[in-house]
Parts: sequence; C-alpha cells; structure tokens
Amino acid sequence: MVWKRGIGLIVLMMMWATLAQAAPSKRVLVVTVTKGFRHDVIPTAERILGEIGVRDGDFQVDYARTDEEVAVKMTAVALRAYDAVIFAETTGDLPLPDRQAFLDWIREGHGFIGIHSAADTFHGFTPYLQMLGGEFKQHGDQVRVQCHVADQKFPATAGMGILREVPLEEIYQFQNFEASQVHLLLYLDKHPNDGTPGLYPIAWNRSYGKGRVFYTALGHREDIWSAAWYQNHLQGGIRWALGLAKGDAKPRPLPVIAK
Repeated sequence: MVWKRGIGLIVLMMMWATLAQAAPSKRVLVVTVTKGFRHDVIPTAERILGEIGVRDGDFQVDYARTDEEVAVKMTAVALRAYDAVIFAETTGDLPLPDRQAFLDWIREGHGFIGIHSAADTFHGFTPYLQMLGGEFKQHGDQVRVQCHVADQKFPATAGMGILREVPLEEIYQFQNFEASQVHLLLYLDKHPNDGTPGLYPIAWNRSYGKGRVFYTALGHREDIWSAAWYQNHLQGGIRWALGLAKGDAKPRPLPVIAK
C-alpha cells in the first residue's frame, strides 16, 4: 500500500508541474472604455488581443469594458494582479480610480501598451501624455503608406524588412511628440496626405522608470486588425512590454529626412 501511495503522490506532482508549465505566466488587462469617439473595431480588437494571448501562451487577457469594471480592476490594489495594461482604442478622460497611482504602477516595473487612439486619451492629463510619448493632434483621409522600419530587430518590427507597406489606414499626426525620449520603431518620411517631407512617427517604445511602454498608431480598420503582420506587430510589442522578449528601449538618433 505504501508504494501505491508513493506512486500516486508522484503522479499528482507530475500533474501539478504540467499544469504550472501550461498556465500563462503573465496577466494583461485590456481597457476599451471610451469617452470620446468610439471605434467600430473595438469588438474585433478585444477578440484578437485575447487570441494573441492564447496563441502566445505566455499571457492571459482580462477586460475592462465599462466604467464599473475600470473602477474595480484599476485601483492601486487591483492592479497588482496584472503585469501590463493595454489601452485599446480608448478615447477621452477615462474614469480611473487614481490616475497617478496608475502611472506609478507602470513606473514601478509594469507594462503599458497603447493602440491607435490611446494617444487620443487624457488630453488634459500631461503626465499620461509624457508617459506615452506623444499626443494625437489630427488625421486626414485614410491612405496607403509605406512605413520606414527604424529598428528591424525589435520584437514588434522584426520581419518587416526596411519598409512595411500598410494598406488603407487612418494615419495620425502628433503633437508633443517626445522624440528624444522614445525609441522610434516605425515612421513616415513625408506627410501621409500631402507628401510634405518630415518625420511622422507611427510606432515607438520607451522605458518609463522601471516600466516598459509600447505604442502603435496603427489599428483603425478591421482589415488591419485581421492582418497577420499587424497581429505579429502587436504580439511583439506586448511581449516586450511584459519582459518576455528582448528589445532596445534607448532613444536613438532620429533619421535624416530629405527635403
């Protein structure tokens, strides 16, 4: 009987070890609350971010879709349960229980991922915009563009080559872009609509205290979210923000733009 109990214990320990290995190591909170324009693509964004988490296997996704869920899941105490927060298509002044506590949480060593209109969020809260690295100013008609890849080794841009053609998309222009504080990943060398030469950032990452911040302006359209290259772009950025993938975050010299 003793040897049977011993075998049973060994089997249980092996099962626990297997479950522990299979369980995602990180938890990510996806916030899709809006207080301004609301993108039709939000349900797709929620679904795909969840699928990326399942496909990656290293993180699981939770959601804050309402004011009430934000109030419960984003207190200073509740945030301890998460390793990163994604603002997916958020707009306006979100009803965070404590804005500064949220920024302090990121600075302490957690991840923040901003997608598209995350830059159209908290326009009146300068510390958030400084954390993000830029603020939405305007956009023109949707266009097809070719993004220059500033860092071909970073997880969110690896495999894109020198240029990444982006089909029809809404391209943001920014104000208060902290060029000297971010690590540029994707950019245009001319205005997306009128062709005026200049630096137009599309995606970047940065350190924020001990935290990791990744932002991409892409993601307005359903077909963009459904594209494999865009999902790889997001997956790489999320994994980096979670500390699961290596990538440079040091500010780099900005590209020289021909006039």
